[in-house]
Amino acid sequence: MAETQINQTPVSLQPPAQTQESSIVSDSWQQTVQTVLGVVLLLGTLAMVHYYSPTATLAQPPGDLTLQKQVHELTAQVEQLQQDQAMPAVVLNRYRNSIGYIYGVYQVGFANQPPLVRARVSGTGFLVGNGLMATNRHVAEPWYEDSEAEKFIDQGATGMIESLVVFFPGSPTPVTLSPASVSKTSDLAILHVEDLAAIRSLPILPLAKSAGSPGQLVTVIGYPMGIAGMVAKSPSGIYERMAYRPNDISAASELAALSLIRPSTTFGHLGDVVGEKLIYDAPTAHGGSGGPVFNTRGEVIGVNSAYMDGFSGGTIGVSVDSLRPLLQEAQKSQN
Repeated sequence: MAETQINQTPVSLQPPAQTQESSIVSDSWQQTVQTVLGVVLLLGTLAMVHYYSPTATLAQPPGDLTLQKQVHELTAQVEQLQQDQAMPAVVLNRYRNSIGYIYGVYQVGFANQPPLVRARVSGTGFLVGNGLMATNRHVAEPWYEDSEAEKFIDQGATGMIESLVVFFPGSPTPVTLSPASVSKTSDLAILHVEDLAAIRSLPILPLAKSAGSPGQLVTVIGYPMGIAGMVAKSPSGIYERMAYRPNDISAASELAALSLIRPSTTFGHLGDVVGEKLIYDAPTAHGGSGGPVFNTRGEVIGVNSAYMDGFSGGTIGVSVDSLRPLLQEAQKSQN
């Protein structure tokens, strides 16, 4: 307003008023400058508080530290989940060729008489030592827990293996197996691989220190449904030709010659550990007996053994805690 009055009043008129108005202008300008300087100082102070004080106080804020910790934990959980999800493919690629399809023929009867029972057996086995393969007792001794066979055995009959061989993935010919150590209390057995040259380059599966606790993820590898399961996965031309072939040694040999001895992988959770029994929901079927059960570190925590009909979460394995002493027994017998 003071500057407007000066412009409206000629400088040549009323000289005394000019001095008065100049004083008013000077005072107003000083007030304006002081006001501006005050505002600038205030804004500068606020800027310093806003930009510098928070930086100092945010150096180690408790809230941000907690958030940062949560982010790290979530990142670790995601990475672990990704690792767990990839584990079935990892263990399959790493140990596939060391997990074989077992095929055999056995009989139960009395000496010098025709057999009362003569049947085929199929299962899975995996390398656990130099020339040693783990499987189930009911694969190594198929009459074990077979109600019909045990009825005759209770009457004095005996069981006998006519032939027992293993087909390894990638190998066109089977290898003969013989018993090395059979458990008297668990559904476990260790078999001896007769041709060591055939398995010299194959890795031995690592055994876990313990079975672990319920809730962990597990991977099961084996040959569920035996020959029929492998034929079902074959290319359409081979499937059409072999779909109705009997599950005999010739069919297995043909699959081996075509490099179609290929195990299957299933994935699930360990539901419970009861003594030496592992209960999990990774599905299986006959033929998968004797396959390895892996934890998320790629270690064997048990041997696949049985399943309960009608309950998808009722697959049963035998703990590695029972396998380890049996393996030690078999290794001692080799020396």
